[in-house]
Amino acid sequence: MQIIRLLLVWCLCRALLPAAGPLDIYFVDVEGGQATLIVSPSGESLLVDAGWPGFEGRDAERIVSTARQAGVRRIDHLLMTHYHTDHVGGIPQLAERIPIAHYIDHGSNTETGPRAEEFSAAYQKAVEKARRTIVKPGDAIPIGGLRVQVISARGELIQKPLPGAGAENPLCASAERRAEDKTENGKSVGILVTYGKFRFINLADLTWNLELDLVCPVNRVGTADVYLVTHHGMNMSGPAAIVHALRPRVAIMNNGAKKGGTPQAWQVIKDSPGLEDLWQLHYSLPGGREHNVEEAYIANLEESCQGYGLKLSAQADSTFTILNARNSFSKTYKPPRR
Repeated sequence: MQIIRLLLVWCLCRALLPAAGPLDIYFVDVEGGQATLIVSPSGESLLVDAGWPGFEGRDAERIVSTARQAGVRRIDHLLMTHYHTDHVGGIPQLAERIPIAHYIDHGSNTETGPRAEEFSAAYQKAVEKARRTIVKPGDAIPIGGLRVQVISARGELIQKPLPGAGAENPLCASAERRAEDKTENGKSVGILVTYGKFRFINLADLTWNLELDLVCPVNRVGTADVYLVTHHGMNMSGPAAIVHALRPRVAIMNNGAKKGGTPQAWQVIKDSPGLEDLWQLHYSLPGGREHNVEEAYIANLEESCQGYGLKLSAQADSTFTILNARNSFSKTYKPPRR
């Protein structure tokens, strides 16, 4: 009887608890850079990069506006993936507009020269007033309600397959390698975000050979429900061996009107097995009519645009909905049949 009473109390308590909220991911338009705001069901925030500097604070203002929309009053964690201007450049302007509690990065800038030193100095000044963590592959970023795993950083990759991954990748046999990339792109911090059964992968600007190494000869990552297209859809990244091995249900391309969205990279994504839809932050001028999705799935149609974004809301069962802020078009994706 005592056990039955305890079970009844447990069930009653569960019934009174509020249902877990969704995982919200906002893809902010920073004109071909990256600014991805992740808000966990607990309300904790992780911003990945902060777009470009200059433009009278355009990108910082767009991020702050998105944060307010999400009910975020401070950035709990800011992940700076690598020291390129379209990712790190907007951080100082953002820090002037909203509190940032914790910075995460791969360490010092691996590039040299006046511009590299400028980016490094500006970033270092911004992080002086906050906590900083340098991550390596295999680390986890602690965020309430989520599992955020670092799978690439500073040119290194996870060595062991993640749980459920490790299958041989038949696409590796025909994959061709390219010249070695020694830029900060290859040092990008890449993450896999897991919420229940939902999985979202963001590799920032990781380049071709490192992506191959991540999934060849075995796929160390597994699959993902949503894939943020690597390197804005530039053909320096995104070989079929990784895109098709991830088997995303949906891909989101954070391209600009003239940056990214190259026809070759676009076609690799569209040909991915099991892909239901590709969404774009911009209509790609290089892509033309043949290599752009339907207008309903594009956040910004004009080169001089209002900076509309995309919002993804995911449930723990891997159901998720994407909303286009430009036209209020939304689509819900149900869990795949196992």
